[in-house]
Amino acid sequence: MRSASVREGRDERIVRFDEALEIVLAQAKLIGPQAIEQVALAESTGRVLASSIVADRDQPPFDRSTRDGYAVRAEDAMSGAALTIAGQVQAGRLWEEEIVPGQAIEIMTGAPVPAGADAVAMLEHVEDSGTAIRLMDGRRIATGENIVPRGSEARQGDVVLHAGMELEPAAVALAAGCGAATLEVFRKPKVAILATGDELVDVMETPGPQQIRNSNSYGLAALVTRAGGVPLRLPAAEDRREELERSIRRARTADLMLLTGGVSMGKYDLVEEVLLSLGGTFFFTGAKMQPGKPVVFGKLPERDGMPEVYFFGLPGNPVSSQVTFSCFAEPMLRAIRGGDLGGPRFVQATLTDEVAGKPGLTRLLPARLTSNRVRPEVKLVVWQGSGDMAANARANCYAVLPGEIERFRPGDVITVLLR
Repeated sequence: MRSASVREGRDERIVRFDEALEIVLAQAKLIGPQAIEQVALAESTGRVLASSIVADRDQPPFDRSTRDGYAVRAEDAMSGAALTIAGQVQAGRLWEEEIVPGQAIEIMTGAPVPAGADAVAMLEHVEDSGTAIRLMDGRRIATGENIVPRGSEARQGDVVLHAGMELEPAAVALAAGCGAATLEVFRKPKVAILATGDELVDVMETPGPQQIRNSNSYGLAALVTRAGGVPLRLPAAEDRREELERSIRRARTADLMLLTGGVSMGKYDLVEEVLLSLGGTFFFTGAKMQPGKPVVFGKLPERDGMPEVYFFGLPGNPVSSQVTFSCFAEPMLRAIRGGDLGGPRFVQATLTDEVAGKPGLTRLLPARLTSNRVRPEVKLVVWQGSGDMAANARANCYAVLPGEIERFRPGDVITVLLR
């Protein structure tokens, strides 16, 4: 049991899973401005914009054809008369003259529509004699058909990418289209990762019969990297107050602290006690979820020249630590890196298994999400509990099973946590 002094120093606050999410997101809203740096466009994927990008000219910069075919005046084409082919225009070229009644200009996809033309007849919709075309019997064409008007996507000066957006490939392409060779982005936050426990040895060491390798540090570092942070893996700390305090003091130089292990109810689970001695405030000390119930969230104050820093105490079991990272630490990390505030990435899928609920606990079970049918399906992975790294590696998501439902059946639509 924890000592009486610890229980007196801070309240036990075990909250519902959804309440824990709300608490994390409320704190994330308080995150202030982050440091800014410039990066080349080619190196910007996954970064968060610090300054909005505006269109440097109309997009598209001309009336653009969306099909291979013939630029025509719609009223001419609808008359049924043969239209004389007056020339050809391809992407990257301009037709210098205005089209006159009775003419058609062969045009390629992406090319500027000649002045005077107000529609593009698709190649497969016309009869072509080599010198003239006409619409096939029964075909009709409307003004504006197969043309994207100039400026319909964006006008010069319009904001096309807002500050706070993560630069995914489509956004990178749009930035390139606006001539943004360099971008202002938020600095990647540093995330300290400290695993605790006398049983831990480094991955390079041969563990004794009573020891295990420090896999959590590597798993969490991979999650931090994927979420856009810079992981700082610290040496594992033994379950002694003095060593834990030294390690936590080193960890607090980062922008976010992840402590794994030592947050449960055992005699040597001392992490919370040390955090409390350093002035830590606890927003919750557990969440009604499985796995991950002992998860802790709080903040260390500004002290001894060090800024305040948020921390998560994640359970030591590897599946628990990764689940709680995805649910709570990743949204906080996104806020620290300047991104749009948002919770975990949830989707809906059809369950293929029958599984029991757990009254009072939200269960997040390793599962595989497939989409080889019209509806995505999720199937649970057979596992041996929150220490089963092999099962977790076979999974690609977590099935979210609320505690209010006693039994879930095949065909039920459930929430899935992506990872």
